[in-house]
Amino acid sequence: MTKIVVVDNHGQFTHLERRALRDLGVETELIDNETPPEDIDADGVVLSGGPDMDRIGNSPAYLEGDAPVLGICLGMQLIAEELGGRVDSGEYGGYADVNVEIVSNDDPLIGSLAPETRVWASHADEVVELPDGFDLTARSDVCDVEAMCDTDRDLYGVQWHPEVAHTEEGEEVFENFLEICRQ
Repeated sequence: MTKIVVVDNHGQFTHLERRALRDLGVETELIDNETPPEDIDADGVVLSGGPDMDRIGNSPAYLEGDAPVLGICLGMQLIAEELGGRVDSGEYGGYADVNVEIVSNDDPLIGSLAPETRVWASHADEVVELPDGFDLTARSDVCDVEAMCDTDRDLYGVQWHPEVAHTEEGEEVFENFLEICRQ
């Protein structure tokens, strides 16, 4: 059975990420972000959202492993920042219902959602410059980088929260990540 760990970066929806995976029949575990990556045996890693970069614990170290990584909101931002991209305050600010344009059908995480999807996202902070090797895969009129991926390294990120009911095709994002982890 495929096992995916959810690394808790103290976000308010983290428990919903674990539940979404469990509801798909995935063996899943919610782990504290201070857990060393070498203590984990998993086929995939979800880096949860959270309140700020000062509380990400060992999350950056999970980017160096062999398992695919999905960063959600803060999780995506820490991927970008750790790998040479740039994160800054968003112009929009807080949570909003957003129409997202999928700009890459080749992204195995969100390409199936094309041409657009409706999501629930926070834009207090956002990726403003992609790291080397990453492709822009989604954008909106609120945020230029709603999603990104580096398929060579199996690193994926979404600014939005696929685990909440307000995101229309959130379950499909988790199904797609599960398929990535099984390959």
